[in-house]
Amino acid sequence: MKWKKRGKVFDFYNSPFRDRFVGFAQSPQVLVFDTFVRIYFSTRLRSENGKFVSVVQFIEMDRDFTNILGYSDGDVIYPSKKGTFDEHGIFPINVVRHENRTLAYTTGWTRRVSVSCDTGIGLAESFDNGVTFVRYHEGPVLSSSLNEPYLVCDGFVRVFGGLWHMWYIYGTEWRIYTTGGQPERTYKIGHAVSSDGIQWKKEGGPVIAENYPEECQALPTVLYREGRYHMYFCHRHSFDFRKNSSHSYRLGYAWSEDLRKWKRDDTAAGIDVASKPDGWDAQMMCYPHLCAVGDRVFLLYNGNEFGRNGFGVAELVE
Repeated sequence: MKWKKRGKVFDFYNSPFRDRFVGFAQSPQVLVFDTFVRIYFSTRLRSENGKFVSVVQFIEMDRDFTNILGYSDGDVIYPSKKGTFDEHGIFPINVVRHENRTLAYTTGWTRRVSVSCDTGIGLAESFDNGVTFVRYHEGPVLSSSLNEPYLVCDGFVRVFGGLWHMWYIYGTEWRIYTTGGQPERTYKIGHAVSSDGIQWKKEGGPVIAENYPEECQALPTVLYREGRYHMYFCHRHSFDFRKNSSHSYRLGYAWSEDLRKWKRDDTAAGIDVASKPDGWDAQMMCYPHLCAVGDRVFLLYNGNEFGRNGFGVAELVE
């Protein structure tokens, strides 16, 4: 896989969103139209008590990812109810178009006391071609369970051969690494299947080999091309990852011929952090999203500070 970086294509602080939100354009994910692409992402505002809340917004660009054509100007999905699994926001959102329906799989999160948060995967549907979404129900379609008692989030859904597939992440533990420190989470990539996109059966995990036990694997994205299924994801250490670039997110790669057995080969990813130390993606690369636009394949991703400043794109050049 060889990629040509196109640079940062959306700068949060040079957009109208800077007047409404406090920062971030995380996990860009694409819905393709005939004449443009719509890119959903999660940004942040502060609640009445000063805490962050994640909300979904979007921009529209030409199919070359060169020019911004428009911005969302309201709630893409309305705030949730008190006490629900997504009370404190949605991050990320994965949009799927299937049989004339536009669906969204959302990661909802809530704050907790002993650890920072809990998460689940919800379902919403759009009746205006993806401009706004309405929750299917207030509860999640996938969440913690007997063998996955911690976080469940980052659902990426596609339909292959009439069967719905979801790759998601699940937590394996919370651990305090330093005296007086806060609990940090570790998570791996799992897989679930469904006949209708609503009722899901987990198939267990991890589906991607780990480089070391404390490796976190996040935000899988899958594309079928030239006889193989290709997965990009991001990975980092469970601790000391916020300021230590060597422990921060990088992009990983795996491939499969049957959607079940995946061979990890990060050396074949074809893309890495910028070589210049002051580059917008020099310290980390995270939250990747593969998309095909016509005959072209693009990879969207966030850079330094987990996408605080925006997102960029690379194009596959074989």
